[in-house]
Amino acid sequence: MNKFTNIKILLSISIAVSSISMVQYSLAEGAEVAAAVQPEAVAGPRKPTAAEMGYFFGYSFGNMLIEGGTVQVDFDALSKGMADSMGGVAPSISQEAQAAVAAEVRAKQEQVQRQRVEMQNQISNEQKTTGETFLAENARKPGIQTTPSGLQYQHQLEGEGGMPTAADTVEVHYVGTLLDGTEFDSSIKRGQPASFGLGQVIPGWTEGLQLMRVGGKTRFFIPSDLGYGPGGTRGIPPNSVLVFDVELLSIK
Repeated sequence: MNKFTNIKILLSISIAVSSISMVQYSLAEGAEVAAAVQPEAVAGPRKPTAAEMGYFFGYSFGNMLIEGGTVQVDFDALSKGMADSMGGVAPSISQEAQAAVAAEVRAKQEQVQRQRVEMQNQISNEQKTTGETFLAENARKPGIQTTPSGLQYQHQLEGEGGMPTAADTVEVHYVGTLLDGTEFDSSIKRGQPASFGLGQVIPGWTEGLQLMRVGGKTRFFIPSDLGYGPGGTRGIPPNSVLVFDVELLSIK
């Protein structure tokens, strides 16, 4: 086995736990801080200094270690290891030590992964219970209609135009929120209507938009199994009931 093999395996494990979100954190958060303390930048690109390059990669690597559950490291040894690696120097720790570090990193990552899964399951179960309770109570409110699939809706303005089919493409304005009022999407804020085929969206939208007429406005309460289900998606927790205010502008 090549004497660099274990070091490369360890580095691969560390890189594997990194994510785009961490890199974005490094860039976005750093940019916000820089903007707050520095004068207006001169127009045109500039090359970063060696110190800036070193700090950037060090900060990003620190995020990787935190994400992987490895926070107890000797910074002097870390700096020496990086210098040796970039200088083409053989590792100064034994194969046995390398294997021990790799095993510790794996164990920490497995622990972090278990904790994430447990937290995800807890959130998912809580959201499911909250959603079922809300929908049961909401169904009894005046003006709320419920379809056999469990989709709930309330027409706020009856349209006078045509009704789309599942094969149609529609143009809409909409606002999407969670049950606590958190807004996760809005075509209105973007200042531009959204166009999409009804066969390309979540089941709650496919079914719900076919209940509308052009010119109408409807509020939909979409059960999680007609939305993003137990997996959730960015900005939407697992098993979330989704509330959408939709205005059907046209059928294309």
